[in-house]
Amino acid sequence: MMPRLRTLVFDVIFSIFTLWVVITAPLMALLGPRALKWHAEGWARVQGVLARWLLGVEVRVEGTIPEGPFLFAAKHQAMFETLELAWRIGAPMIVMKRELTQIPLWGWAAQRYGSIGIDRAGGAEALRAMLREAKEARREGRAVLIFPEGTRVLPGETPPLRSGFAGLYKALGMPVVTVALDSGRLWPRKGIKRSGTITLRFGEPIPTGLSRTEVEARVHAGINALEPAFTAD
Repeated sequence: MMPRLRTLVFDVIFSIFTLWVVITAPLMALLGPRALKWHAEGWARVQGVLARWLLGVEVRVEGTIPEGPFLFAAKHQAMFETLELAWRIGAPMIVMKRELTQIPLWGWAAQRYGSIGIDRAGGAEALRAMLREAKEARREGRAVLIFPEGTRVLPGETPPLRSGFAGLYKALGMPVVTVALDSGRLWPRKGIKRSGTITLRFGEPIPTGLSRTEVEARVHAGINALEPAFTAD
């Protein structure tokens, strides 16, 4: 099957399935956190199966994925890892834009699943709300997933971390596990998806209690470990 046709078939099937997931998410939320986590994991696993069967995309995991309350800081190049990392880590709370948690019904389901909303334009009150949600994650003993660059970037791009990361690291008091990846090579924001292998590289835990400068430098290097500018050093 030609790459363009494979991409089209994948996009159509997965979009229909995603629509069903979104519509039924509030119902699953009513059934409780366990049902909602199962629902979200099924969404991610279907993406993986379709990617493998229709697109020829495999996933290679390097390093160890620790269990328990860790802050996972990941590179973000494609929508693929948003779902793939969530099920591999084990239903972590996810840091997302505050406006996503305010979408009717879907936003309520996202909050029931476990989310930490970030509103970078909201000032001190928005920061306090984020820190309250972070402390809830710590009380529950759940892992937290964040994309600290704040948005998807193209392969080779290594922007600085957004300012909210250091505050979240301090509030959570969790070791950080970096995740470098190269999904953007195969899974562009627009256009044809390619076959091949996506690598997810999990780093060694970075301890708590570091200064902002040190933790940001170590996380920035960790999430960019697969980028040419870093691997060449």
